[in-house]
Amino acid sequence: MTDQINILPATWRDWRGVYALEKACFGHDAWDGLELFLALIGSSIRLKAVAGERLVGFAMGDPQPDEGYAWIATLGVQPEFQRRGIGARLLAETEARLTTPVLKLTVRPSNTGAIALYQKFGYVAAQTYERYYADGEAGLVMEKSRV
Repeated sequence: MTDQINILPATWRDWRGVYALEKACFGHDAWDGLELFLALIGSSIRLKAVAGERLVGFAMGDPQPDEGYAWIATLGVQPEFQRRGIGARLLAETEARLTTPVLKLTVRPSNTGAIALYQKFGYVAAQTYERYYADGEAGLVMEKSRV
């Protein structure tokens, strides 16, 4: 199935699809519409996974070169397309475009599937943000060093 998925740059024209995907994947924790639009016109790395004409995945990397790291700011795959390697492809492509020596991301500790993916890519737990998510769950910050 993943060979029928294309990974392409995302632009502001993808706003509606990205917003719908964020809501489907993250519910109350989804970025709001304005934040997403600004991200889609900003200098971040923005990639979409497309099946035919349908946007089924999205990832964004936010480089902070002066700080020596970049954030994987969001990575989501439509629920019915999950567990098919699309998230791994988006993560790999996003990482390839980020040049900082350290990569960071935040994930729910209860999201064991995502944590397993990130560990497979070399991320390790670095710290916890208490009550990070809308429902009060902590945010687990994971890091990957490429030095």
